[in-house]
Amino acid sequence: MYVYHSTQSERASTLSRVRRLYIASETELQALHPNTQPACSSPAGRASDRPIMARELVAMALRFLHEYVRASDLAVAAAVLFVCSAVRSRLSSRPGEPMLWPVVGIIPTLSAHIALGDVYDWGAATLSRCRGTFPYRGTWGGGSSGVITSVPANVEHVLKANFDNYPKGPYYRERFAELLGGGIFNADGDSWRAQRKAASAEMHSARFLQFSSATIQRLVRGRLVPLLETLSEQERHAVDLQDVLLRFAFDNICAAAFGVEAGCLADGLPDVPFARAFERATELSLTRFYTPPLVWKPKRLLGVGTERALVDATRAVREFADRTVADRRAELRKVGDLAGRCDLLSRLMSSSPPPHPPADAAAGYSDEFLRDFCISFILAGRDTSSVALTWFFWLLASRPDVEARVLDDIARAGGDVGAMDYLHAALTESMRLYPPVPVDFKEALEDDVLPDGTPVRARQRVIYFTYAMGRDKATWGPDCLEFRPERWLNDKSGAFAGGAESPYKYVVFNAGPRLCVGKRFAYTQMKTVAAAVLARFRVEVVPGQEVKPKLNTTLYVKNGLMVRFVAREQRHELRHPVPAAAHLAGED
Repeated sequence: MYVYHSTQSERASTLSRVRRLYIASETELQALHPNTQPACSSPAGRASDRPIMARELVAMALRFLHEYVRASDLAVAAAVLFVCSAVRSRLSSRPGEPMLWPVVGIIPTLSAHIALGDVYDWGAATLSRCRGTFPYRGTWGGGSSGVITSVPANVEHVLKANFDNYPKGPYYRERFAELLGGGIFNADGDSWRAQRKAASAEMHSARFLQFSSATIQRLVRGRLVPLLETLSEQERHAVDLQDVLLRFAFDNICAAAFGVEAGCLADGLPDVPFARAFERATELSLTRFYTPPLVWKPKRLLGVGTERALVDATRAVREFADRTVADRRAELRKVGDLAGRCDLLSRLMSSSPPPHPPADAAAGYSDEFLRDFCISFILAGRDTSSVALTWFFWLLASRPDVEARVLDDIARAGGDVGAMDYLHAALTESMRLYPPVPVDFKEALEDDVLPDGTPVRARQRVIYFTYAMGRDKATWGPDCLEFRPERWLNDKSGAFAGGAESPYKYVVFNAGPRLCVGKRFAYTQMKTVAAAVLARFRVEVVPGQEVKPKLNTTLYVKNGLMVRFVAREQRHELRHPVPAAAHLAGED
């Protein structure tokens, strides 16, 4: 430890005091332990005396610091160490990489861009400068470190080539444990495989596809369109489009998952306790990702603050789900079968699961499994499709040429949603620029090296930046920031040709073994809603509002999107889109 003094006489005086203190401590040590040789005559000392000598030397050091070192000296030394560490970090980093500050890591830089509201664009620009990958580190003791990447080869390595080494991991599972439990989106290993198999079997069945298509049509015709007609009759009345679409998606996903009416689109757009609790639970779960564990874990232990609110919100969600599962069990016992129901809960309850956890071949899936599975399904389906549609309508409002082609596509398809290739391409292009899930990550089990040469240590996270991947010039060309649906169409036939693209450069629906099982369901819902709305109304975005993404696990439009609905003179009616299910079945 260096102590800074202003004059040579002060330095000499200090050294003299240190020497006297050292001699005094040797005298005290010899008096306390007569058999102990002075440290100067035997530097190592006897082995039995070393613990005693160590304690005495520590005590001497503390006395020295207390008596002779000023607080200003410590502050100067700490500042020097901080600057030296920062310089060393900068010199060892590659050009363009963000600064990893001592102690606090990337947090100051990240916080600054969060405050500016441009964190997603900053991340995309930084990855472009760094050739697609850079390391990150959070605060010391926070347990967060790894790499951020937008390189398709790296993403393919993580999601496919070395899949078993990159599970969700305990970091993710712990933060969603209260809400998702052991559901498919919070599971790894055998539990995930069992749920994945069950989900694929049910959601890809012709019966569920027809049921989900019919449910979407019923909600569109019976709830959404009447609401928009009422709004269009109220001259110059503006409404938050994102809120309307979130309500529709929640009603639809609850009908598909549980076979129940949530009532979010009922007259007057009422407050629905289950929907409110679900939204609150997801928001509070997210806070754990940017709050240090040393803060949120004690709050959870004590049951205070946001952690108490999370417990209350998840209790409301689980009580609703548990009650629905219990009612369906009672119905099954009463009537003997659920053949008349096609929702996921009824289908799973009536099916024969594999003879291992989370189910017993004789008893069927447990109530806990059914609850967690359906809650995960709602989480995946509620926000993603509605947020994707919100950005789609916003982009369309600025491109009348694209809107004209979409309307022509709707008219030419004769109401068959499955035949609307240009609409399909426009939605796909919208999600390239504004992916519903802008960032995702996996956690390494063992040390690894990514294809671009970046090392990854065990327990580090690989964050793949979906938002940046869709805006990469190296992947999408110089017009990567342009909303151009034609890039997804066959040049000759005009048919949708997006299936030819590598899924690892367009990971909107994930890729590899964890490819989203609800991809068909999502496209059917989005196309049906978009076609029904555009065939009947012009969607005019209210001018003057700031439209930018909100920092969240889902890419919400911050503060919503205020629009007006203006009825069209000529409307195109949509017939029941059962063909859409068959059409979409071949796309995955």
